[in-house]
Amino acid sequence: MTNGVKRPLAVTIICVLYILTGTAGLIYHFSEFAAHPSVGGLGIEFVRVLAIVAGVFMLQGANWARWLALVWMAFHVYVGALHGWQQAAIHAAFLVVIAFFLLGKQAGEYFDSEKPAAT
Repeated sequence: MTNGVKRPLAVTIICVLYILTGTAGLIYHFSEFAAHPSVGGLGIEFVRVLAIVAGVFMLQGANWARWLALVWMAFHVYVGALHGWQQAAIHAAFLVVIAFFLLGKQAGEYFDSEKPAAT
């Protein structure tokens, strides 16, 4: 909770999914990276860490973290497009759902509650 504003359940679920997705991806890709270290592999690991960071800080009410989460998903729409329109469409659908909940009124109140009230 931030300044008495309760975190919406949908935001909590999204945060947990980002943390789990980032962690699972980090672990999965680490074995590949350890076997064949590369700059690209390091980049993939960095992207996974960003998901974890976004999830953790959204749980704490950091407004910048919800924008990081949206950019992270938009990046995956782009990466999905490199692998075919089906992957791009699936990631775009996830982006729309995530944006719906992270940009909604309740989420806005939760993330904006860090700001001092206007006098």
